[in-house]
Amino acid sequence: MNKIHSGSPFWLHPWVRVVLAGSLFGAMGLPLLGWAKSLVVAGAVMALRALPLVFGAVTGDRLRDLLLGVKVRREAFAAGIPSWAKAALPVLALAAAALAPLGMDTYMLDVGATAGIYVCLALGLNIVVGMAGLLVLGYAAFYAVGAYAYALLNVHYHLSFWVCLPIGGGLAALFGLLLGLPTLRLKGDYLAIVTLGFGEIVRITLNNWDSVTRGPNGILNIDPPSIGSFTFSHPLHYYYLHLVLATFTAFILYRLSGSRLGRAWVAMREDETAAEAMGVPTLRMKLLAFSLSAFFGGVAGVLFAGKQLFVSPESFNFMESVMVLCMVVLGGMGSVPGVIAGALLLAVLPEALRGVAEYRLIVFGAAMVALMQYRPQGLWPSARRMMELKE
Repeated sequence: MNKIHSGSPFWLHPWVRVVLAGSLFGAMGLPLLGWAKSLVVAGAVMALRALPLVFGAVTGDRLRDLLLGVKVRREAFAAGIPSWAKAALPVLALAAAALAPLGMDTYMLDVGATAGIYVCLALGLNIVVGMAGLLVLGYAAFYAVGAYAYALLNVHYHLSFWVCLPIGGGLAALFGLLLGLPTLRLKGDYLAIVTLGFGEIVRITLNNWDSVTRGPNGILNIDPPSIGSFTFSHPLHYYYLHLVLATFTAFILYRLSGSRLGRAWVAMREDETAAEAMGVPTLRMKLLAFSLSAFFGGVAGVLFAGKQLFVSPESFNFMESVMVLCMVVLGGMGSVPGVIAGALLLAVLPEALRGVAEYRLIVFGAAMVALMQYRPQGLWPSARRMMELKE
């Protein structure tokens, strides 16, 4: 139980904060849900927020921590797993993903293909946010650059998907480099605001440059990917295409995380001054992180355009950037398997909650608040991140 000093304001008392949290969520839902449903939401938030207080008072802090997953002793469990089993886990996960379509209908396959795009996006953003520690709020801009690069080159010059895939990624990386050169001397909130402005500039430019991008009408008649005479036309085809590219992206990110480059990014994230004093060229490392992150965002944009066969500025708004950032934070910043899990969860969860569409955003928001309260390191954090945030 948190101890509140006698001179502290009354709203710092734990039970007062429980009531305030529930009242806030109930008030936010009132315009959409009405009084009765808003009261239900407020009660659910209060109950969730009161769990640690109740368990702490009745059964002690140890059981409370065990039930809420705040302090999980994973070391003993991990020590009992053989090294060959740990190495086999990614192979088993990939095999399960490859066999999953056997039990899916067309709709589920389409959701799975979309989830593959989000995995590539989240892994790309994980470079700059999770590894390098730079807060970026306009990542959808690089996504849009890749998508429009394929759309314009295919419609006007009839270049194939496979030729445009590296071109879209390269153009996005160039935009990332051009954005990073004048702005990466900024830190924290200032950098986030600049990247947010860049994302809005790209979206507004696409929306108003009618002679090139056709404005809000978007670009139609994009050719689907093809290999020889075989053309991708079914969600199953896109599912396996995105699975292969997401696996390749995850492999690259995994190798980067254990390399000298990855360790330099982590050192810079933890203490930029100390890293620079030890010889890490921080400005060059930031530019490299920004460019690589933008490259994978551009590749994901080419995948999106190749699947949808249509692009418009509305697909690359600010909420898209927020959603990808939530995937990284939810899974665990800096953790490759964690980011994949976060991307899959947030890509599938909205579809699973379509039956309760009016509650969907409230459930999503409450889940994110609960995660930040009880497990700030994410669902599947890296070992380094676990040590940083361990009590």
